[in-house]
Amino acid sequence: MTRFARWTALAAASALLVAGCSGGSSDDGKGGLSWGRCKATADGPAPSSDWQCATLKVPLDWSEPDGETIGLALIRAKARGGDRVGSLLFNFGGPGASGVSMMPSYAPTVSRLREQYDLVSWDPRGVGASEGVRCRGDKAIQAAESVDVTPDTPAEERAYFQDAADFGKGCQKDAGKLMAHVSTADSARDMDRIREVLGDKKMHYFGISYGTELGGTYAHLFPKKVGRMTLDAVVDPGADAVGHAKNQARGFQRALNAYLESTGQDPAEGSRKIADLLRRIDARPLPAGTPGRKLTQTLAATGIILPLYSKDSWPTLTSALDAAERGDGSELLALADGYNERDASGRYGTTTHAQRVISCLDDRQRPTAATTKKLLPEFEKISPVFGTFLGWDTAGWCHDWPVPGQHDTPEVSAPGAAPVLVVGNTGDPATPYEGARRMADELGKGVGVMLTWRGEGHGAYGSGSDCVDSTVDAYLLDGTVPKDGKVCS
Repeated sequence: MTRFARWTALAAASALLVAGCSGGSSDDGKGGLSWGRCKATADGPAPSSDWQCATLKVPLDWSEPDGETIGLALIRAKARGGDRVGSLLFNFGGPGASGVSMMPSYAPTVSRLREQYDLVSWDPRGVGASEGVRCRGDKAIQAAESVDVTPDTPAEERAYFQDAADFGKGCQKDAGKLMAHVSTADSARDMDRIREVLGDKKMHYFGISYGTELGGTYAHLFPKKVGRMTLDAVVDPGADAVGHAKNQARGFQRALNAYLESTGQDPAEGSRKIADLLRRIDARPLPAGTPGRKLTQTLAATGIILPLYSKDSWPTLTSALDAAERGDGSELLALADGYNERDASGRYGTTTHAQRVISCLDDRQRPTAATTKKLLPEFEKISPVFGTFLGWDTAGWCHDWPVPGQHDTPEVSAPGAAPVLVVGNTGDPATPYEGARRMADELGKGVGVMLTWRGEGHGAYGSGSDCVDSTVDAYLLDGTVPKDGKVCS
């Protein structure tokens, strides 16, 4: 269970990282980039030959621009058409999602945009090939599956917080000095350096999920550099750590209710049955057909969350829940493994490692166990299925973290910036719709332009709405700003 659920979760269910820049070309030493063929990695083959990779050197600490540097892995595919606007930089969320890995697989969704843009993405600092952080090994990750993240006894509570502290220590050991320099503001400054070396006067940007917070932060820091910016599946910039957890509890419960209604069930009764199932699994984990592993309550909840990201996956959830009711945890375990980036050999991805390192550096709020216990009734009222998990997460996520957080909420006000298109989906489970309205308002009058889609799933663009897709395309390709408040059904 993670505070900022990943846009890449569905992709992770079908495949792990598929592209990389290891051994690729690098900074040319003159502040530019030397692009070359992307290299295959241990996780998969290189993308097709029309993709190029490079490494850009940026300051480790932006307050010391001439000091130590780190490398950022970049990937691009050049525009196909002749009427090129510039580069369109993508961030796919997390925080912690690898843009180098995701960009080639996402390219078909934005194929029309490639007619006029170079499609560009990168692994933000601390992610993947950009000094990626690994906080613990595969065996330790699997062992931690037995930790109860909704502790019911003093012993379970001690184990929960000890595991959280140990995770932070592992991050510190691996990341070293980088641990204090992976904030969203650091990455926003990296974005401006990327814009500069790509030769673009303005930042044209497409941010998804956490990528919307990153885009808002960029707009605040560099309002005059904002070009055509689209923010889809928007993180609420006005929510602190507890607020984000409440938002996600509300969003996932809302999506679960829609799923239950689609199967002819009463949402309240269906939620009660699922909550009862999770309690039974907490008392007695289910066999899952894999030697040495069982379906724990935490893994079961994670397996339920994954199909809620997309309406197309709802039948998978029905099958997995039915199997669990029969005492077979294998289907929910497979879904949880997809979310957790665990492959068949037992190797885990590190998206959640980077996610935790980045968000705990961003978030100043550190709720205690006592605070969380007082909040649990409110969380459980918001979501009888997910509330307890997300409530406890507020105390455990950054418990005993080695570095202090930087702010309670991010600053995204951007007076003087060009219009920013903010896209909200009323059925979004991970970044509830209300956050999009808040982002549009906080960007400022004349800057935040709101587009609403009455749909289901995480994100709106490329999700089946011709109205959304054509509106976003017209804005990015032609500069046509829609009327603020436009609604797509």
